[in-house]
Amino acid sequence: MYARALEHAGETRRFTISSAVTAGGWDATEERDSQIIWSAHYTDWHRVERARMVFAREVQTLRQAGWRETAA
Repeated sequence: MYARALEHAGETRRFTISSAVTAGGWDATEERDSQIIWSAHYTDWHRVERARMVFAREVQTLRQAGWRETAA
């Protein structure tokens, strides 16, 4: 549903939002070098939209700082 991955100087950041099939709703996750640093489960679509906007802003900030998008 939403997946972005960026790399810079050997570091990787991933931002994902996916459907939570077994629990219903959606899972949002932010990772640094394959380590989860933030995760949330949402059942309200408006909160998912807000999480996506936060992720999009962070991706934009990282790209402006020289990070490059890679395959998520």
